[in-house]
Amino acid sequence: MMSGSSLVIAVSALVGTDLAPGPMWATLPLGIQYFSAMATTMPASLIMRRIGRKQGFLLGLGIGMIGALVSAWAIIEGEFITYCLGAALIGMFNSFGYYYRFAAADIAEPEFRSKAISLVMAGGVVAAFTGPNLANWSSELVSGALFAGGYLTLALFQVIAAVVLISLHLPHPSAEEVRSKGRKLIEIALQPRFLVAVLSGMGCYGVMSLVMVATPLAMSFHGLHFSDTALVIQWHVFGMFAPSFFTGHLINRFGVLNIMLLGALLLGISAVINLSGVTREHFWIALFLLGLGWNFLFVGATDLVTTTYKPEEKARTQGLNDFLVLTVVGVTSLSSGLIQNLFGWVTINISVLPVILLVAVALIGLKHYEKRPVNLPREDLWPR
Repeated sequence: MMSGSSLVIAVSALVGTDLAPGPMWATLPLGIQYFSAMATTMPASLIMRRIGRKQGFLLGLGIGMIGALVSAWAIIEGEFITYCLGAALIGMFNSFGYYYRFAAADIAEPEFRSKAISLVMAGGVVAAFTGPNLANWSSELVSGALFAGGYLTLALFQVIAAVVLISLHLPHPSAEEVRSKGRKLIEIALQPRFLVAVLSGMGCYGVMSLVMVATPLAMSFHGLHFSDTALVIQWHVFGMFAPSFFTGHLINRFGVLNIMLLGALLLGISAVINLSGVTREHFWIALFLLGLGWNFLFVGATDLVTTTYKPEEKARTQGLNDFLVLTVVGVTSLSSGLIQNLFGWVTINISVLPVILLVAVALIGLKHYEKRPVNLPREDLWPR
């Protein structure tokens, strides 16, 4: 999934530029992909609650393979609408794939939960190099259809992933999880920890999406070659996932809120670097720090979410969390190309600064909130 995502990120806006009726529609397919993931993330969670994680993930892989083949065909035929359809199917696949991290958390012991989430995310280290490099290598694989080969490669990846998944054992939902509903969703959602976790997830993913999607367009506008773009995206994805080998350890040692605050700081530094220049090195360093900050915030936010629900509540709670996060991702990815083309790279990076500040303030507020009733156990620090 992660290799495919980094491949799509590297080429989607460029393919959109070639196929769309105008440059402002270049990121529409990627926006549709995220909106499709948003719309199906709750159904995906509820489906897996019924049929189990393994069957759900296999269903998602099947949808993803069809989406990749449709996208390749659309590029070959020069059909923008069909390319958007392929993006929607890939988004549906992603809605299932986003739950890999929760699947790891579900089967891990509480003290190992953050490390389990981190190790799943660490798989993206491979994606950092395979995705952009495959996009570059396969860009002319199909004669006369730039980047169609990348989507054919993505379809092959889906098949390989399905074969590996079939050999794995993932526990089926218990009868209690299927039958019981637990607390009302609004009651779960109003917990301070859940509110801050969702705000942080929305903030870090929204900032990352807005900047990342615009990056290939900005680099092309400033005269940089696609090989430079592939390098920048490669190191950006590496920054997103390489820290996962130790993020869980850092959370256990220094506390989840402190690591998330560090992530917010890194996002701010990234924006400042982007505002200071448009050379390959500026893009390279800024996008790497953007990925690093996203990792600390997103892994931390996921860890926070897992402390806010009971086993029978996890499907709805996880679904709500991802629905809200992906809604923001859809809006930012859809608007990114429009903002870049109308207002430019500077506006993109200035606009993310208030969001980063809001996330930091919320995290500091939660730290103070949880320090107040020192005589109460942790589970009673937020309302039931």
